[in-house]
Amino acid sequence: MATPPHRYAEYRPSILNETSPEDARVLAELRARPDVEVADLRPGLRAELARIAARSGHVPVDETGRWVYYPWRRRLVALLAAPDFHAVRLDRNRNKLTVTEQQRLRTLSIGVVGQSVGHAVAYALALEGVCGRLRLADFDDIELSNLNRIPATVFDIGLNKAVVAARRIAELDPYLPVEIFEAGVDESTVDEFVDGLSVLVEECDSLDIKVLVRESARRHRIPVLMDTSDRGLLDIERFDLEPDRLPLHGLLGDVSAADLRGLTSRDKAPYVVRILDPTEISARMGASMAEVDRTMLSWPQLGSEVLAGSGNVVHAVRRIGLGGKLPSGRVRIDVEQALDGTAEPAGLAAPEALDTVAAEPAADTPPDRVLACAQRAPSGGNVQPWSLRLADGELTVELDPALSVTMDVGYRGSAVAVGAALYNARVAAAAHGLLGAHRLVTTAGAPLTATLRFGVGDDPDLAADYPGALLRETNRQPGTGEDLRPGALAELAAAAAAEGGGVRALTGRAEIAAAAELLAESDRIRYLTPLLHEQMFAEMRWPEDDLRTGIDVRSLELAPDEQAALELSKRSDILAELRAWGAGTALGDYTRDRMASAAAILAVTVEIPAPTGDTESDLIGYARAGAAVQRLWIAAGRLGLAVQPMSPVFLYARRPSELTAISPDFAATLASLQWRFNDLLGVPEHETMALVLRLSYTAAAASVRSLRRPRLWHHGS
Repeated sequence: MATPPHRYAEYRPSILNETSPEDARVLAELRARPDVEVADLRPGLRAELARIAARSGHVPVDETGRWVYYPWRRRLVALLAAPDFHAVRLDRNRNKLTVTEQQRLRTLSIGVVGQSVGHAVAYALALEGVCGRLRLADFDDIELSNLNRIPATVFDIGLNKAVVAARRIAELDPYLPVEIFEAGVDESTVDEFVDGLSVLVEECDSLDIKVLVRESARRHRIPVLMDTSDRGLLDIERFDLEPDRLPLHGLLGDVSAADLRGLTSRDKAPYVVRILDPTEISARMGASMAEVDRTMLSWPQLGSEVLAGSGNVVHAVRRIGLGGKLPSGRVRIDVEQALDGTAEPAGLAAPEALDTVAAEPAADTPPDRVLACAQRAPSGGNVQPWSLRLADGELTVELDPALSVTMDVGYRGSAVAVGAALYNARVAAAAHGLLGAHRLVTTAGAPLTATLRFGVGDDPDLAADYPGALLRETNRQPGTGEDLRPGALAELAAAAAAEGGGVRALTGRAEIAAAAELLAESDRIRYLTPLLHEQMFAEMRWPEDDLRTGIDVRSLELAPDEQAALELSKRSDILAELRAWGAGTALGDYTRDRMASAAAILAVTVEIPAPTGDTESDLIGYARAGAAVQRLWIAAGRLGLAVQPMSPVFLYARRPSELTAISPDFAATLASLQWRFNDLLGVPEHETMALVLRLSYTAAAASVRSLRRPRLWHHGS
């Protein structure tokens, strides 16, 4: 080490372990000294560690901690041991830096030559914990005129700049090793300084030293960074990747350190101008250079620019240390220029009340009314996965495969929607005396087709559902948490049974809370699976969009914090980070909160044979379940219940391979969620879920109602 041992105590604290007999003796001596102030900070730090460990998973390493003595302050403090100390001090770095990245950066050794701008750089590196060792060099002492940019105090005047920087860093992190070269660097010491570094930051004033340290860095294949504190100029020289590069990008030509030694300020001027680039230098810096050695002792530097530049250097160190892309070159991160572009932010679009409702299709004749009622059926994401046709005395509802998405495995969700549309058509036909035979078929040209032949029949029970079919809606308002009223579940089960469906319901608060957690985790996976995320947001519609398909975001009934979360969750890059961290629990908060407020969570089920590749029995079974869903939904409306459909990611998967196709990275988790959800609901093996519904008593009606796409239907000849 360049500094004589007897000077070590001027800038390095003593780390003492009270369980060591020798350290205990030193501690006793220090406590006995009247001039030493003693403070035990461990109780508060341990409480802070416990709070952080509960969320971060950090396991405390050493309950004893350490005593740290700062001789220049005559203060003895008890702190957490190094691993626990760093876990607390750097906790707020997460997740801008992952734990793995932080650990990797703490293997770096960084040297900083020049402790004016370099002081801010070294402190910022220590502050962020992006190095495991610092080496500082400066021959100069603190003067009062330095205190416009060096964060020292009047008590530091006359002390070596490197000593002052090292002391300040020690008071931030006593465990970070810091070495100093109080004489700066020269030909005899530069290789000693540079050897073993991961990155060299050069912030000195001497031109010959600038070149000297680069010559050494080139020999040792070490990258060099330099911040110039004028218009945010940052230079990167990757001698680790390009050992034959000329120093300072070759701007000075093939000049050596020896060529620049002893030059007068006038002789240096041409070189300085070449480094700074006369076309890019700020006007005030350029004008000031003309006054150096006349009205000014040296060129000006502002503390704000020094601090901003130190942050830029730290960014670059992180790039290098983590193997990110950072080629040799220079960049200007000009705050003044950026401020010239100040503009009002776009802001977040707040949910708005619906001023006008797009016209529903004209329904002048009874067959048209039947068709219009069929079109009011629910469908996943309101995609309306059908085409409707009136021709030759019958209504046809044909499943459209082009409107399917990944979660709609084998068109099963679309089949549920087709079945609901057919039920609505039967209801309207019964109300208008047009009820005839209906059927579900599969053909070579379409996965599933439902037809209703018009006749002259009626059915009072079906006809009674007609007003409810027209008024049926999704209500995502939070529930009041009120329990399901007596007799309601039996009436709902009877409605589903009338169409061949079953009901598996959860009504206890603990069961509902457990289901809410499972459904929230399913939603987290939906957000974190790129294709599912893309398809989910493709279904959403904002007020300025065409609202006749998809989900109007106003119907989500978002609170302000939920609206903000939705805006962030649009971004696939944010979700990619959460996926990489194995995080994102908050992505399920909306579902968790809505489900937990339910009076009941139920699944409409139907008996469908195990999948054998027989598309007809599979899709026809799901379509029949769709009729049961719709009949139950209408019954819920009569009971004053708000209904919100839920489609967990695993809903329509019936084989492990289908879960893998939905979300390859989360297939195992989805399989577990599916099993646990079925088990919680008590769904037997011979039954299959067609849809999950949240039933609630709400304090408010739905803000908006989903519209429909009228051009989807047409009359045949």
